[in-house]
Formats: sequence, structure tokens, C-alpha cells
Amino acid sequence: MSEKGRKVVVFIAMSVDGYIAKPNGDIGFLSVVELNGEDYGYSDFMKTIDTVIIGRKTYDQVMEMGYDYPYQDKEVYILSRSERPEVGLPKYFKGSLKGLVDELKANPGKNIFCDGGADVINALLQENLIDEFVISVIPVILGEGIPLFKDGRPENQLKLIQSKQFVKGLVQLHYERIPTDQ
Repeated sequence: MSEKGRKVVVFIAMSVDGYIAKPNGDIGFLSVVELNGEDYGYSDFMKTIDTVIIGRKTYDQVMEMGYDYPYQDKEVYILSRSERPEVGLPKYFKGSLKGLVDELKANPGKNIFCDGGADVINALLQENLIDEFVISVIPVILGEGIPLFKDGRPENQLKLIQSKQFVKGLVQLHYERIPTDQ
């Protein structure tokens, strides 16, 4: 998308056969590409965003991993199907995803990071709300799991912006969605 303004960007890893996690949500397969000092562009990517949209299950999983809170200086919207009390930040959100994205894009700021999970990504795809994908392909075939892309989504044409390969076998693909007349 060549127009100026905020973009919704998915930055995610998947297995060669398209899974972002094992059936039980385990993402241990990501350790296959761990390399001291290599973050596969994540730190630089995080400098380009100021807002995060994340599903509640994915958010809970991130918090259970025991790392420092990764979104310190970001506005975070946790998508939840049930009402949650408003207790400061991050914000739980239950309304229209399209309405949220339209509102965010109407305001000045950096890009918007969709940090998953698959349900959120596919809900955004249903509304043609994802502008870019940065997909890191991990050199493992899981055989089953939680697919990045679910059936029933609209077709999207993509333009390859960049591809990179790394020493541990990870290949990173950066795509931009080609807008279509709707």
C-alpha cells in the first residue's frame, strides 16, 4: 500500500507447513532458530509501531512466558469475547474490530502491530484490514497445529517487498497487500 498513514502489520513465525503453534498452543519449535544476539528484525520492527492488537489467549500466553512485558511504550488492545473490567492499561476490547482499526488509522501515529493469534489475524483478513505481513518461516514441519491462515477468508494478492535468509535456516518474507476494489 503506497498511501501514507498507519498500516496494520502482522509480524509472526510459522512452520514450513503453515502452523504458528502445536495443537495445544505450544510454540517450543521456535527454539530451533534461537541464536544469541539474533532477533530476526523484531527490535527494529517494534520501533515502527506504537499500537498492538492482540487476542486474549495470545496475550495470556505471552505473559505466561515469564519475559518482561514486551509492550511497555505501546498502546495495547487485547481482544476478548467477554466483558473485562477497565483497569488501566492494557485495554480490553470487545467491539467491532473494523471500527477499532478504522479509528486507529484515522489518528496520527506509527504502524499497528497485530501480534496474533490466528483468530485475530483471520478476523482482520475477513475485513481486508491487514496491510503487510512479515512471516518468518521456521525450518520444521509440525504435521498438525494451529494454522496461520484459516479457510473461508477472502483472497488477497500480495507483493513481495523483501526476503531474507538467516544462518539457522529461518526465511523471512515481507509482503504488502495489493488493494483491490471492494
